[in-house]
Amino acid sequence: MAAKVLEIEALTLHYGGSQILNGVDLTVDRGQVACVMGTNGVGKTSLLKAISGTHPRSGGRYRLDGEEIGKATAFGLAQKGVAYVPQGREIFPFLTVKENLETGFACLPSGERRVPDEIFELFPILKDFLGRRGGDLSGGQQQQLAIARALVTRPKLLLLDEPTEGIQPNIIQQIGEVIRTLRDRGDMAIVLVEQYFEFAFKLGDTFLVLERGARKLDGAAGEVSREALHAAVSV
Repeated sequence: MAAKVLEIEALTLHYGGSQILNGVDLTVDRGQVACVMGTNGVGKTSLLKAISGTHPRSGGRYRLDGEEIGKATAFGLAQKGVAYVPQGREIFPFLTVKENLETGFACLPSGERRVPDEIFELFPILKDFLGRRGGDLSGGQQQQLAIARALVTRPKLLLLDEPTEGIQPNIIQQIGEVIRTLRDRGDMAIVLVEQYFEFAFKLGDTFLVLERGARKLDGAAGEVSREALHAAVSV
């Protein structure tokens, strides 16, 4: 039986007086990619913010690797193995690639503060650009850096928000291969928020489509047809 890394039940989230998420459920096993889909403004990014601790949830249960998570900060969840790659990447433009990667050390014990060799196997371009400033990289290279920085923390749960947005096709393909490699390695769960239908459909083991902050459709890859999924995410 696969190990459940993430278990979310009846999650709600508010921004001020506005309710953004309404009773969302999501379970992701180790070695799985769960794709969260839907049109703009349905709560996909808010769900990742709740899981990562960057915005507090209003209600619902949250278990990480079987541990009940109450109120938790983003730093506390990072220490527990949650890594979040936000939309827009948010790398540090004036730090070098090496320094950007090393910002991932903050949540690690002192004995583990090194960049694993595997990072450069997944993203060879970064090894060549270690001394280059983050702001001098292309958008696709910055996205690779943002994912690599998250992997430096040795996550058990990786959250990716629109990793293909504004990225050239060859790097989209590379990012897809990296996600597949991480999934097949079998030691982490991945939640992917993605608007690019073909990319998500090829990678997803399970799918959750949101509409107005609530479940519209969900199911495993073998249970949800391409047609039903496409119809659910179309306006």
